[in-house]
Amino acid sequence: MGVRRVVTGHSAEGKAIVASDEVVEPIRLALLPGFEFFRLWGADVAPQFPDSGSMPAHKDYFPPLGGFRFGMFTVPPETDVMMDDLDIGAALAAMESALPGMAAHMEPDHPGMHTTASVDYEFVVSGSVVLELDDGTEVELHPGDTVVQNGTRHAWRNRGGEPCKIVVVLVGAPRAGIS
Repeated sequence: MGVRRVVTGHSAEGKAIVASDEVVEPIRLALLPGFEFFRLWGADVAPQFPDSGSMPAHKDYFPPLGGFRFGMFTVPPETDVMMDDLDIGAALAAMESALPGMAAHMEPDHPGMHTTASVDYEFVVSGSVVLELDDGTEVELHPGDTVVQNGTRHAWRNRGGEPCKIVVVLVGAPRAGIS
């Protein structure tokens, strides 16, 4: 099921307009069964006004310094498993095509763990999920809970029986003074 995205902008006279009203379909990957990624908006630079309401240019899943991303993702229950006959090479290529740069942030030896140079604001919409940090700390999150992720190494684990939907805003941030 898609997510409706209504975008406003400005007319040539500077008046508010509805620039687009469309459904954004989820990105689903064989490598991550049950996960869904909605790339709702983003840019590699700060927004400017007036604008046409069209999607700013951006490529990679995670934003660069000064860029941002707005989206939603679904974390399936851990009982959803990868297919035995999956062609990993082809699945990684499909992931890179659909979500550029994401695979480079993932740790093959520690599935799900990743670190980004961004501050992430997450809001749990439905289901439950466990935020796991690199020292083994786990925080269980439920609908209405929020997380401010400050460039930390983490993974999302869904130990429940239903998918967990999370809305996220990622803002590119410098990584300075952290070893």
